[in-house]
Amino acid sequence: MIKLRIPESRRTLEEGHWHPLGATLTPRGANFALYSHHSTEAYLLLFDTPDGEPTDVIPMKMRTRHTWHVFVEGITAGQLYGYRVAGPYDPAHGMRFNPNKLLIDPYARALSGKCRNTDNLLLGYDTRALERDMSFDRRDNARIVPKAVVVEDDFDWGDDAPPDVPFEQLIIYETHLKGFTAHPSSGVAEPGTYLGFIEKIPYLKSLGINAVEFLPIQEKYPEDFLVEKGLTNYWGYNTIGFFAAESSYSSGRTPGCPAREFRTLVRELHRAGIEVILDVVFNHTAEGNELGPTVSFRGIDNPTYYCLAGVGDMPARYYMNHSGTGNTVDFDKAPVIRFAMDCLRYWVEVMHVDGFRFDLAAALGREGGQFEKTASFFDAIAQDPVLTRVKLIAEPWDTGTYEVGNFPVEWLEWNGRFRDTVRRFVKGDAGQLRDIGWRVSGSADLYHDGRKAYNSVNFITCHDGFTLNDLVSYNEKHNEANLEGNRDGASDNHSWNCGVEGPTDDPTVLRLRRQMVKNHACMLLFSLGTPMLLAGDEFLNTQGGNNNAYCQDNEAVWIDWRDAERNADITEFFRKAIAFRRRHWVLQRRHFLVGRDHDGNGVKDVSWFGPDLNPPRWDDPEARTVCYQLDGREPRLGADDYCLFLIMNADPKPVRVKLPPPSTGKRWLRVVDTSLPAGEDFSEPGCEQALKSASVYPAAARSTVVLISRGKRA
Repeated sequence: MIKLRIPESRRTLEEGHWHPLGATLTPRGANFALYSHHSTEAYLLLFDTPDGEPTDVIPMKMRTRHTWHVFVEGITAGQLYGYRVAGPYDPAHGMRFNPNKLLIDPYARALSGKCRNTDNLLLGYDTRALERDMSFDRRDNARIVPKAVVVEDDFDWGDDAPPDVPFEQLIIYETHLKGFTAHPSSGVAEPGTYLGFIEKIPYLKSLGINAVEFLPIQEKYPEDFLVEKGLTNYWGYNTIGFFAAESSYSSGRTPGCPAREFRTLVRELHRAGIEVILDVVFNHTAEGNELGPTVSFRGIDNPTYYCLAGVGDMPARYYMNHSGTGNTVDFDKAPVIRFAMDCLRYWVEVMHVDGFRFDLAAALGREGGQFEKTASFFDAIAQDPVLTRVKLIAEPWDTGTYEVGNFPVEWLEWNGRFRDTVRRFVKGDAGQLRDIGWRVSGSADLYHDGRKAYNSVNFITCHDGFTLNDLVSYNEKHNEANLEGNRDGASDNHSWNCGVEGPTDDPTVLRLRRQMVKNHACMLLFSLGTPMLLAGDEFLNTQGGNNNAYCQDNEAVWIDWRDAERNADITEFFRKAIAFRRRHWVLQRRHFLVGRDHDGNGVKDVSWFGPDLNPPRWDDPEARTVCYQLDGREPRLGADDYCLFLIMNADPKPVRVKLPPPSTGKRWLRVVDTSLPAGEDFSEPGCEQALKSASVYPAAARSTVVLISRGKRA
């Protein structure tokens, strides 16, 4: 056991309180509280400069409920601090206390800088030892560790209020905060920052977006192996400061700037009617496996925070790795759940965010190693008066389990089945008809127990994988720039290059690719569920075939706004498709489409057809065309009296589709035909095109068609 011999501080100290955790500023000073069940000693270190020696070393003598606490008079905003924690060093049994290592407060609301593992000083062990992680490193590293910063939560929110967009009306736009404006073509004054993003809000509003889902914006630690290769963790799924806004996205450099600028962004998005959803990474931390750095949780209370495993007489030497990044946070422990709940409430109450997308959320529901729909963390959220009112979105898998459709009723889920089925269907794979019927009608086969169609977050592309342009331009991944021999990233993407791999000037291929992109847009925006777009897909943004650009922070992956000018016709198609969805309530229904009368109108919500007006050949592997009719009558809402008829033809040959007769006094009009050139492919409201034939529509190969029949009120 390591003991510290440190002189008493000369500051005026009081016992303080065990709650709340972290540094809490008052007019007289600050209360510091640190949870650590298995430790024997804890010290608070105060600093005047980020790379200087500590000015005070304060023993935390009081301990309540496994929480060390002390009140220090005279502390003001901007004070830098860190912890040293002592206890057993017994890695075989999970104990990795090393008081030579300065530790970041898990509740730190700002950090003084970035983690850099200079001379391996962030490691708790000796790299020269034969069994490295079992050894002990006695070198002091206080100079290089980022310091936590005591901050004030003062901000002028004005009349800010959450947009509170109904679930069924959500149009989610997933984006990387920096990458959205970092490219020189963005034209913003502060590229790659919170403030720079504000300048693009009018664009998002014009597109019809009402929710932005940011990739992680909490303080991250770029992995050492990436830094050594001249790369970095661009996506940000390597969090070390869960309460701290990422400092590199701030235009200012003082510790309070990131939080202040992020709040400004939230306020301005809210004024535009756009919600803010944060991608949060609670399934793992940046400390990695047993060979990773000791910068916070590992040195504070390793057995509490992490899922540990081992063999023989070393039962807790290693880390469970359900995240694929080296460790898994143990949500089977009450202190971990409390930490996550405190963090989420902070981002809602203090930072005013509207919801969260949980990375690898299945890991948060593991109890005893197995996923449980009734896991304690899920129950805690369901009972919390703050968190029950925000939007909760699960990535419903981790590296060991796939739980699409198995989350609690309060949670929306990324529907990976929707992504895979749509990709296969649109490119013409055999045997997709029955599954595509389930997907476009809300995935009722997946979401039960009181859930609605909006529980399915429908997406075709996201940050992880091909962009939409690359999905129709590459058969193979091209990840050579990641310096892993093109072995990283998924190898099966259900993509199709339309005849040529990568860039081409062949007009036939380019025309087909644009048509395929529009087909995907229709599948996404006209299906029941909550649609999520990947930023830049609406103007054919490309990553050059890299489907795992997590380590690329450069112009190759930043949004190139010149594409918005070059492909304005595709942007216009997306804009019209979003507006069409928002105008027609039948595309935003809460109920699943199951072929029956939900609303007492005497009509079915959906009627399915093959191209011959007979029922679809659901189980025919060669059938690639399906049609369906949606009835838009809803007298209680005063909505227009209309019907939609959708033709999804993934066949490489044109198909003559027989049309059902419209109601008396109506006729079918063409709204969308993705095979037509720009300007003709999507009609403006009131300018829909009359058909040459009232009974047959010639659907072009690989096309999507939307027809509408309306009564007098429309």
